[in-house]
Amino acid sequence: MTHAKLTSLMARGAEFLGCETAILCGAMSWVSERHLVSAISNAGGFGIIACGAMTPQLLDAEIVATKALTGKPFGVNLITMHPQLFELIDVCARHEVGHVVLAGGLPPKGSIEAIKQNGAKLLCFAPALSLAKKLARSGVDALIVEGMEAGGHIGPVATSVLAQEILPEMASELPVFVAGGIGRGEAIAAYLEMGAAGVQLGTRFACATESIAHPAFKKAFFRASARDAIASVQIDPRLPVIPVRALKNAGTEAFTAKQREVANMLDTGAVDMGQAQLEIEHYWAGALRRAVIDGDVEGGSLMAGQSVGMVKAEEPVATIIATLMDEAAAALGQRG
Repeated sequence: MTHAKLTSLMARGAEFLGCETAILCGAMSWVSERHLVSAISNAGGFGIIACGAMTPQLLDAEIVATKALTGKPFGVNLITMHPQLFELIDVCARHEVGHVVLAGGLPPKGSIEAIKQNGAKLLCFAPALSLAKKLARSGVDALIVEGMEAGGHIGPVATSVLAQEILPEMASELPVFVAGGIGRGEAIAAYLEMGAAGVQLGTRFACATESIAHPAFKKAFFRASARDAIASVQIDPRLPVIPVRALKNAGTEAFTAKQREVANMLDTGAVDMGQAQLEIEHYWAGALRRAVIDGDVEGGSLMAGQSVGMVKAEEPVATIIATLMDEAAAALGQRG
């Protein structure tokens, strides 16, 4: 009975995504690739390829490789500031990717139309109610409400506050997925009852058996508590630095030095503001790769959400999803 109620609450999100369970895997650069994405989709969830700094050629190959591992729907996450954004959109269209997620800021002019003209559904992040309304007016098909508890690039407001602000206003208009700090099914049940169409989790899946993350990266997660996942600090107000949440290590200290270096480049005219932002983004991409792929858990970036304390062991994706669903169903059952 409780699973039936859970299925009913997730029905809208599952139908929108074309999957069995309205649980998306957040796009984690270097982690959300063919193996993890296909495993999540095969387990009934919705995997999302993290395009990040990929070239169109690399994204093309990643989509082909993912399709070879799953016949289920999956999406692609594109960064709005990518200099080849429209070429990446074309790659998604050629492969008939059904869902595209735009992250990193408001969609650039023409990008919404370019994505939707090929029949794809577009999801965007809404860090405030005013932006949620603006995105809905712009023709976005669904919203992701992600709070500052999440790993990687974050906004300034907690998930619970954003959910209370946005769900009552927007959930009747279009599907809204809630993300940030979700580690157990009880939280999923609560957001579904508030009107969410589904949820997105990243940190919980980063250490799945199917994740290609280095064993040392996974061990760092298993040892960490919620308070170890800290947000980066902006040292120069001129630099368009979006805070990043990661486990504290030497890499977080190095980012402070990197900001000083880029600020000096701005002072000397070596780079303009756009190039400065790309310098920062390239730093994170490189630092994340060192941690995820090479296992450099001291100098690399261990991007993690505050739910990291609930990640205790390496488990198959199917087990993680089943556990979350059981916990959510049990929570709904207790409420009657």
